[in-house]
Parts: sequence; C-alpha cells; structure tokens
Amino acid sequence: MKLDIEAVAEEAKTWRRHIHQNPELLFDLPETAAFVAEKLHEFGCDEVVTGIAKSGVVAVINGSRGPGKTLGFRCDMDALPMSEQTNLPYASKVPNRMHACGHDGHTAMLLAAAKCLAASRDFPGAIVLIFQPAEEGGGGARVMIEEGLLERFGIEEVYGMHNEPGVDVGSFAIRSGPFMAGADRFLVTINGKGGHAASPNLTRDPVLVSAHMITALQSIASRFTDPFDPVVVSVTFMNGGNDQALNVIPASVKIGGTIRTMQPETRKAVEQRFRDIVGMAAKLFETEAEITWIPGYPVTVNDEEKTRVAVSAAANVVGAGRVETAYAPSMGAEDFAYMLEQRPGAIILVGNGDSAYLHHPAYNFDDRAIIYGVKYWLSLANQELGRL
Repeated sequence: MKLDIEAVAEEAKTWRRHIHQNPELLFDLPETAAFVAEKLHEFGCDEVVTGIAKSGVVAVINGSRGPGKTLGFRCDMDALPMSEQTNLPYASKVPNRMHACGHDGHTAMLLAAAKCLAASRDFPGAIVLIFQPAEEGGGGARVMIEEGLLERFGIEEVYGMHNEPGVDVGSFAIRSGPFMAGADRFLVTINGKGGHAASPNLTRDPVLVSAHMITALQSIASRFTDPFDPVVVSVTFMNGGNDQALNVIPASVKIGGTIRTMQPETRKAVEQRFRDIVGMAAKLFETEAEITWIPGYPVTVNDEEKTRVAVSAAANVVGAGRVETAYAPSMGAEDFAYMLEQRPGAIILVGNGDSAYLHHPAYNFDDRAIIYGVKYWLSLANQELGRL
C-alpha cells in the first residue's frame, strides 16, 4: 500500500509540535521515546526496540522483495537547556528547555518516512530507523554504538540529516569529506603564589600567566596550522581573584574553552601544541599548570561515494539545481561522526529558511521543510534498495 506522502507530512507537523512542546534533555527522554515507540508500533514496523543508550529507539522495516542491503537512517531527539523566546502557540511548556536545534523536526520527518516505508515495503533488504538520544553534548551515538547498535541490526551504511537555517526551504546542502568540526574542551588551572598587589615581586602571579597563555594560544591558529586547514581556539572562561579584594593577587586562576578542528590529524597536532604552550608559559613564570582535556565529538567526515548517493537522492526530490554539493564546512560539531567512523555514509542538510540560527532562543523549525525531509528519506531508500 502506498500512502499519500503529502498527507503524512501534514500529520507529521502535529507530531513535531507535540514533541516541541514537551522537550527533554540528553539521555532522559521518557516521554519522547515513548511517543516515538508508540508511533512505530502503530505503523507496523517489524521490530521496535527501546532502551538502547537508555532512551534510544530503533525500528526495523524489512522489505518484501527478499534479502538485500541494510541501511541505517538516523535522527536525534533531545532538546537544549535554554528558554524559548518565540511566543509561538506551540512553544515549550517546560521552563529552561527548548528544541532550539530542530531535533523535534528531525524526529517527525523520520517518523513520517517510517510510516510510508512500513506501508509500502516494496524493496529488498531492510531499513533500520535510529532515534538517538543525547546528541547535544552527551555522545548518544557513541553510547548506542558501544551497546551494539550497528552489529545487532546488521547496519551496512548509515545516513543522517540536519536542518540548516540560511538554506532555503526546498533545498539541500552537503559536501564530501570533513563536513563538521571535531570539538574538544579544556580547563587549565594555573597555580602560582598569591600575595599583596603592592609587592608583586614576592608573588608568582597567575593572572599575568593567564594573560600570556591566552595570547600565546591564539598563535596555534594564526601561526602553527595551515590557513587552509580551519582551526578555532576560543578561551571562553576565566576565573581568578576576588572583586572585593582588588589589592590581592590570587594564588590560582582557571581558564577554559573549546578547540575546533576539521582534520583528524590536525586535531592531534593542535592538542599537543596546546599542551606545549600551556606548560611552557607556566614554567616561564615559575608557576604550574594543570590541564583537564575533555575530548569531544570527532570530525564528521562524509564518505565520498555515499555523499554522491545522498546528492542523487536529494536531487530526485528537488532537482540538481537546489542541491549545494560544496557547502562550506561548519565549525559546529555533530555526534553522527561516531557512526561515520564505523560505517560508510553521509549527513545532509535540509533547508530551514530564514530563521534564527541553531541554539538561539528565537530559533524555530520551519514545518514547510518536513515534506522535503520525508521525501529525501524515501528517495534514498528507493535509490539504494529498490522501487517504492
């Protein structure tokens, strides 16, 4: 049975707005996961598994035309700990929680695709639908992989999709190779010797050291790496001293921030350079530095062949002229990178039009994008597995 895709996409708007009104964070997604699982059971998926990475949901739809490849289609479900400022009638009902990255839209689009695929099944092989928790900093993709996702369901290729403000609704954007940055974080504690500000010679001033350190760290991007190999070093946190004791040099200062890189080998080299600069700056002023390095998501690298597959599937939906195939890499990070390290695949961006950007309190997923996302998933299934 073939469903009216337009009608399913219209229904998906109500699902999206329901999820939007009830945002949940990281791995703690009981209502969202239950809603998704209920829909997947309702659609008649062959297998619906809950509880992977605590609140992840995975569904299997087997084709009716015998054996074939097994594709993984992935979306993310979690929201952000921030307050919504859209004043929309379906705005978040939960204080300090908001779907400010469009994961509600991603979930609704994949659910709609699931409904259409389960009704048709006119393909060989199988499609595994992955509804992932904790993309926003929790590494939910990594946890699902560690719990056997790829092997358990026999996933051979994996594909993702994310909305992109600034790209017209009804358009797609992608590029082969490194597409989104690796994102690491750091905290440095500079331990010196405090004392009276009138006698700095009797101290080992960690404030002075932090100033030199922050300035020197900027040389990583400006003088250490190839200008055609993007690197961002941002010190975003500094804490030391007391504004009620301005005549006191503190004994310690903390700084912290993030480093973004686009090449796995550059990521390793930048970390080493960072450690060298911090250590040498501290030693220069007879202080000590303690580094806490917090590895983040790896670089998101689209497989060259699977990028062509994604481009073709998108072009079948909107025409080749509305698929940007050399979209600028983003210094944002995406934990779909973990899946792309394990299986060939690609992530594509679907246009979200002229909205506030991701993670902004006025961001809103454009429901007009739903139909294009649904058709993309169906086009991809049709292209790779058979005629729907």
